[in-house]
Amino acid sequence: MEYVKLGSTGLEVSRICLGCMSYGDPARGKHAWTLDEAASRPFIRQALELGINFFDTANVYSDGSSEEIVGRALKDFAKRDDVVIATKVFNRMRPGPNGQGLSRRAIFTEIDYSLQRLGTDYVDLYQIHRFDPHTPLEETLEALHDVVKAGKARYIGASSMYAWQFAKALYTSRLHGWTRFSTMQNHVNLLHREEEREMLPLCQAEGIGVIPWSPLARGRLARPWGETTQRTETDEFGRGLYTAAVEADRRVTERVADVAYRRGVPMAQVALAWLLQKSVITAPIVGATKPHHLDDAVAALALQLTSDEIKALEAHYVPHPVVGFS
Repeated sequence: MEYVKLGSTGLEVSRICLGCMSYGDPARGKHAWTLDEAASRPFIRQALELGINFFDTANVYSDGSSEEIVGRALKDFAKRDDVVIATKVFNRMRPGPNGQGLSRRAIFTEIDYSLQRLGTDYVDLYQIHRFDPHTPLEETLEALHDVVKAGKARYIGASSMYAWQFAKALYTSRLHGWTRFSTMQNHVNLLHREEEREMLPLCQAEGIGVIPWSPLARGRLARPWGETTQRTETDEFGRGLYTAAVEADRRVTERVADVAYRRGVPMAQVALAWLLQKSVITAPIVGATKPHHLDDAVAALALQLTSDEIKALEAHYVPHPVVGFS
């Protein structure tokens, strides 16, 4: 395993982050494809055995049960000081007013609930899951700063927004002397490269750690074109991410398959290696529901693509609508 600093912080994280959205009580969430606690724990243990120390979840995943499962497993399998736990706030957690968003009240309420579910006194990285246009930015940023000063989070991060919004947040934090965002969790993969235009250069310039979600495009870059899974067929949010340029996406996926065949490795390794070779990328967030998913992710760290291979993988990409911000 390789370890790097998380952006410009002093915190060291594994170059692969285990995404824990797939771990949660199916009865409490919206997704039939989530794994219950007994099925989830082996993947968390496997990640630790492979040297992964970075785990990402969210309050909204399976109505909080993902945090509960992750918290109990890490308590059983690791020492708290040896792991980096990230979670998120923004999405609706209860009906009625104040049940979602990034108000001071919502942030203060949800951090305490997340800590309770995770079974820890603090999270290493507390992230806003989306930008909240209905709450003053200053209110959100000051609340996050106070969460850090209260010792409930070590660092703060953001996810999926326009670069101008992120730049405004960074500037506002600096202006007031508040804790600054250390990370950006955004949508980057071979089928969605729109972040290369503005967000990735901004993160590079500002020393922001980049931890992309869906680095394998919900598995589309890890299997032959047209092959589906239960998640593909039932994940409404995921389905909406990849509908704008189907023919171009097919060609890109076929190039991934071609490079993988020539290298004698699984497609997932090639797609992840392409992402990992970008200097701005800190750690892709990889989901795992089969043992080989984690093995492939770790193996991708050692796969060095040639410039010709990278050109081939990128050749058929066409501009896509920006998606995933809501």
